[in-house]
Amino acid sequence: MTAKQRITEMFNIRYPIIQGGMAWVSDASLAAAVSEAGGLGVIAAGNAPANWVKEQIELLKSKTDKPFGVNVMLLSPFVDEVAQVVVESKADVIITGAGNPAKYMKMWQDTGAKVVPVVASSALAAMMEKMGADAVVAEGCEAGGHIGELTTMVLVPDILQSVSIPVVAAGGIYDSRTALAAFCLGADAIQVGTRFIMASECNAHQNYKDKIKKAKDIDSKVTGRVTGHPVRLIRNALARKMLAAEYEANAVEVLEEMGSGSLRAAVVEGDIKEGSFMAGQVACMLNDEMSAKEIIEEIFSNEKMTAVLKDASRFIK
Repeated sequence: MTAKQRITEMFNIRYPIIQGGMAWVSDASLAAAVSEAGGLGVIAAGNAPANWVKEQIELLKSKTDKPFGVNVMLLSPFVDEVAQVVVESKADVIITGAGNPAKYMKMWQDTGAKVVPVVASSALAAMMEKMGADAVVAEGCEAGGHIGELTTMVLVPDILQSVSIPVVAAGGIYDSRTALAAFCLGADAIQVGTRFIMASECNAHQNYKDKIKKAKDIDSKVTGRVTGHPVRLIRNALARKMLAAEYEANAVEVLEEMGSGSLRAAVVEGDIKEGSFMAGQVACMLNDEMSAKEIIEEIFSNEKMTAVLKDASRFIK
């Protein structure tokens, strides 16, 4: 079985691509569109209450009968209730972040769901495999939102030599070139987040999409390192204030207060100044809005992938 087949058969999807779980962004509309297009659509629970997650899952199921996933943020104050909702909804894949899923692993897997933790180190990946995880997402620091320290280029092969379960590469992936780079590193599949914000089915505020369109390579900033939970976002007034606050005596408290509600302000309200426009470094490469289907088909275009491989072949003797 090839690496590509391991994930597509495990998740029963056509393309080895997972839509990133982005709080306030990854709702039923986007997830259903990605699943219908042959990838794995994902609803992000974030800090939302269980009833919202349940509503989104029901809405997704009204739009598609294809497999889907739910991203469970383990630090959420509603995590116990959300964990039960994904059991009752019979989610096909449960992706976890910001914590240890041990408490819920058996309960989820007993329903037939595949559990896939997001990891930022080989040690954590190995721990997840021992706990029974079906696969892991190796997310490099190029990604948007909460990040680790290692780049995708280093993290993916490091984790691959530490585990035998499938590894999904995330961070800095948005087109045929970057997808092939991930597969060349040995990844079984890719996870794409920022590019799907530009999908026509994504309900993020137009100001959010325009912020990505206008982003330059120097606009990607990492804030909150002092808290131990660094976050990558696009530079704006809030980001500048947060970067300055890193040097204050009570930086952790100040940053937590600044960040409270800021992602919703960006995604839902489109607040240009005080919103937290989380996005990966690839934001500087994105200009066009298109459907989720068009995005996936462009990434996996035989023509584009063949052209990339042909270009790379000049280095092979």
